[in-house]
Amino acid sequence: MSERATVLYDIPGPKARRLNLVLSVVFGIVLVALAWWVISVLIDKNQLTAEKWSPFLEVQNWTTYLLPGLWATLEAAALSVVIALPIGAIFGIARMSDHTWLRWVAGVVVEFFRSIPVIILMLFAFQLWFAVLGTSSPFAAVVIGLVLYNGSVLAEVFRAGILAVPKGQSEAAYALGLRKTQLMTLILLPQAITSMLPAVVSQLVVIVKDTALGGILVGYVELRRAANTSASNYGNLLPTYVVVAIIYILINLALGAFSHWLERKLRTRRGGGKVVRIDPAAQSDLMAARQQIEIVTDAGTGRSQGSGF
Repeated sequence: MSERATVLYDIPGPKARRLNLVLSVVFGIVLVALAWWVISVLIDKNQLTAEKWSPFLEVQNWTTYLLPGLWATLEAAALSVVIALPIGAIFGIARMSDHTWLRWVAGVVVEFFRSIPVIILMLFAFQLWFAVLGTSSPFAAVVIGLVLYNGSVLAEVFRAGILAVPKGQSEAAYALGLRKTQLMTLILLPQAITSMLPAVVSQLVVIVKDTALGGILVGYVELRRAANTSASNYGNLLPTYVVVAIIYILINLALGAFSHWLERKLRTRRGGGKVVRIDPAAQSDLMAARQQIEIVTDAGTGRSQGSGF
């Protein structure tokens, strides 16, 4: 941590440091005691015996229940993401349209589906699919429900990301004679994508977890429902759900790592392959700083000095 005070944080003094140390020790002791109590209860209930955990060493348990359920979860989540992302982008941009009727229609659709619980949307899609096509499709119901809800939420994410771009970017683009479509595709969206990636990834995590709702009312056999069948067969409900929770955590950690990698790639691409370095010793005065800028090419084969931007 930096040793400089900021507006939101002051460097703690000796008393504050001692208090923080005491609180940390107390919290650690309470946490260890709580973990010991939980483990003791599990031992008393025979939940940590080898008999309860040995089914996870059997190939049949994975091939029959857990892996097919995991595949169903990823399949529904992936298809929902592929459909919800462009829908969210379209409705997010439509909410900023110059046409009042388009802006109004997009706003009504987004606010309507964003206000309804996703499990109700899944049930509605299940019944509608059966009424129209005469056959039931739990997979379609889950995907439609996830797309309607998360597409509406992503529309607000896209709109917020675009509005977060400094207004001067739009003014400069209009001054150069760019049309609004060119402004959106060439200026605003490339800058907004990197800033809204964390929110988009958070919504992708929600999509993965919300697939579990499909197994409650519409009978979609995803990971949670398949794990429940496995637990009923082997008689190890708690260990099974612990393993399922770990699987969900690993999936979400993988999504987070992918988002960080993608954000770095996008920032590198947006930089145009050039690095701008400013001499740390330069004065804060604008004219002095302008004379210290050195642009180094990606290949490092040439450099140019400039006295202006």
